[in-house]
Amino acid sequence: MAADPRSSPERFFDAPSREGRGRLKIFFGAAPGVGKTYEMLSAARAAHAEGVDVVIGVVETHGRAETEALVSGLEAIRRVEVAYRGRTLQEMDVDAVLKRAPKLVVVDELAHTNAPGSRHPKRHQDVEEFLAAGIDVFTTLNVQHLESLNDIVARITRVRVRETVPDSVFDLADEVEVVDVTPDVLRKRLATGKIYVREQAERAVRHFFQPGNLTALRELALRRTAERVDADMREHMRANAIEGPWPAVERVLVAIDEQPGAAALVRAGRRLADRARADWLCVTIETPRHAHLSDAERDRVADTLRLAETLGAESLSLPGGADVAEDLLAFARSRNVTTILLGKARRSRWFAFRHGSVVANLLERSGPIAVQVMAGDGETVPPKSVASRPVPRPPRLRGYLAAAAASLGAALAGLAVDLTIDLPNISLVFVPAVLLIAVRYGLGPSLAASFFAALAYNFFFTDPRFSLTVDDPSNVVAILFFSLTAVLASSVAARVRAQTLAARDQARVTAELYAFSRKLAAVGDEDDLLWAAAHQVALMLKADVVLLTETANGLDVGGAYPPEDQLDAAELAAATWAYEHDAPTGRGAATLPGVTRLFLPLKTSRGKLGVVGVARRSAGPVLTPGERRLLDALVDQTAVALERIRLGADVDAARLEAEAERLRGALLASVSHDFKTPLATIMGVITSLRSYGARYDDLTRDDMLASAQGETERLDRFVANLLDVVKLDAGGVAAKAETLDVEDVIGGALRRASPLLGDRRVTVALPEATLLISGDPVLLEHALVNLLENAGKYTPAGAMVTIEARAEADHVLLSVTDDGPGIPADDLQKVFDRLYRSGQGDRKTTGAGLGLGIAKGFVEAMGGSITAENVAGGHGARFELRLPRAATPAREGEAA
Repeated sequence: MAADPRSSPERFFDAPSREGRGRLKIFFGAAPGVGKTYEMLSAARAAHAEGVDVVIGVVETHGRAETEALVSGLEAIRRVEVAYRGRTLQEMDVDAVLKRAPKLVVVDELAHTNAPGSRHPKRHQDVEEFLAAGIDVFTTLNVQHLESLNDIVARITRVRVRETVPDSVFDLADEVEVVDVTPDVLRKRLATGKIYVREQAERAVRHFFQPGNLTALRELALRRTAERVDADMREHMRANAIEGPWPAVERVLVAIDEQPGAAALVRAGRRLADRARADWLCVTIETPRHAHLSDAERDRVADTLRLAETLGAESLSLPGGADVAEDLLAFARSRNVTTILLGKARRSRWFAFRHGSVVANLLERSGPIAVQVMAGDGETVPPKSVASRPVPRPPRLRGYLAAAAASLGAALAGLAVDLTIDLPNISLVFVPAVLLIAVRYGLGPSLAASFFAALAYNFFFTDPRFSLTVDDPSNVVAILFFSLTAVLASSVAARVRAQTLAARDQARVTAELYAFSRKLAAVGDEDDLLWAAAHQVALMLKADVVLLTETANGLDVGGAYPPEDQLDAAELAAATWAYEHDAPTGRGAATLPGVTRLFLPLKTSRGKLGVVGVARRSAGPVLTPGERRLLDALVDQTAVALERIRLGADVDAARLEAEAERLRGALLASVSHDFKTPLATIMGVITSLRSYGARYDDLTRDDMLASAQGETERLDRFVANLLDVVKLDAGGVAAKAETLDVEDVIGGALRRASPLLGDRRVTVALPEATLLISGDPVLLEHALVNLLENAGKYTPAGAMVTIEARAEADHVLLSVTDDGPGIPADDLQKVFDRLYRSGQGDRKTTGAGLGLGIAKGFVEAMGGSITAENVAGGHGARFELRLPRAATPAREGEAA
């Protein structure tokens, strides 16, 4: 944390790593059309005029004459063509740019996603490779493409940008130039067709390019750039050992401690920051004395830091030494703080004599940093919403008895040593005893041990021995310095013990919180999360815990420990009040204190999520201040994890809704096309017969009616398929389990599918023994008809369609093989998807692409399965049904 006045050593390590690396300049804008590409090309032409080797990697002019004029005269690397889904896309040729190795390459649209099969999936990765090769890069970027601002932009514009760039790439830039115009100018450019074509421009004006949206995006772009500039300035100051602050921007630091006026100080800091329109921070320095604060004082500091966060500050708790003023100034210089606000301490002169005055030291050493001192106003601290439960302290008599025993033991050991050898300084035998008592029992017993040790030393080892009288003045001085040494040693050892115990407790709590966070990160279900959170809170607080979340009927228990815990009417009313008013209620709180549980709201920055209730069977308040702080940490982690799961569920629901909408649109488009053809035929026949029926002979009329009947049957099959899809989606397909003869089922399906097969030849291969299966005759026949219809579509006229059946141990395998072109290898898993139709262009067959999906649904409803594969040799496709086998009935005379 401390600011080193010397140059940052990282600067000397970073310098070699940047040697040979290209420089990145980003032309940054708030929205499309502000002129980023124009400014980038203008800068590139200026560099080219100065003799810099400049090439264009990729630039999108979008047909703008002014931009195309800037491109002319600059060498452009020819783009590479990439085939994707029947289209040819043009992408930047990364290898060609690296081979050309210019000094500067111009790369437009940094957030662009490259076509599949390109060298890198994202264009910013191409740019990073250029930089690593020592090539300078000019590029463009809009604020909505920054990953950290993606959600904010989506809330402002209600448009989710899919192409994003990591903020680390933006921070990698050596130079950022903001290209900005007012919303009115930008909308005029849009209206004149300088950004999009007319139809796109009209949609953009109605949605993304609203004046309010553009103003908000401008502010985001300017703020993000200002943050980058501020970070660059601080880095420059550290790298060059420049004493701060530089008053380029106002920044206020509020320093708080455990004093009662800390909350008023934070509010004054917010007002000061608002007047200066400055960022502000709130910090507390944790000195060694922090370990001796009472629970109420520690809780006051934690509450004040939370208050600062709610008021918009960045709150920090920093470790420090005895010199608080120096630690504050070091941190202030590292963050380029211009003003420090702190309160006037209301402590005794003896305290100031021992620890020094933080205010005086700050005023003396602050230099260019302004220091404002807020006088105490006698503010009284309101009662906390959660009362403190007294912490039981272990009896301390044992420590004092141990101190006396240790001193006596050290004296006896000293006598034994004195009788054995001539030790010049026998007082040293008492030091281990004093330190041992300090480490084991703390400060009070260690001071007592020092006193007992001084008495024992005087009694046993100074003349006259075995008396508390001191004759020699030199012995008085020896005893005095021995006492001082013992007191100092015991104080240091006791302080180290206290810090060690605090660090051990903090490490334990931190480890448990870390393990809890990892557990929450692995949970993907809301119910599992609530139960895991309830168990963890109960385990760490040794209390009964219940977690409630909002449902359609109000708050309901989502997780509890013990699991059988339930709420009575009074507790549910208290929980509802805590949820609605966003305040603690119940036992130990100011509202409804008669309830047996303490209820706290479960919330994040996005809103309320639920309520947590804590209860103990013992009397008194539920939580100590330390336990309240621990509960806050656990509840915050639970709330964040719960919000993550709900956001994920919302995203999945939105994705499913979008997919359903896409399928619905594709289904309507496909069905409308497939309905149109038979309807046109039927209408043509009816119109012709009504208008010119007398002119046709009987044979012609029969042919026309047969054609209309065939199209009517085809239309009926389309409608039946649609109804089957609806039944499958609604779960309304109930299969009957009957014993069926495979030969009968195949015969019935062939009779129904005969018109669909036309002149295709059909071969049926069945074993000699009767094959019986368990299934629904209607569903199975319908599935076979759909498979035969599919075979008829893809099998050429006169070719073979083969139906085979064979028995396995407990299943019957029934297959339909066509003699068509087969199924593309990549699409074998898609053939049963709705609306899937094999083939492209002119080879695509008629139909809505529903038959195979319906067949799959019917077969699975009967407890079977269906698979698709290509025939060996690549000619034809085979669909195989695996159906449950039924027991063969016993013949006459055989045992049943």
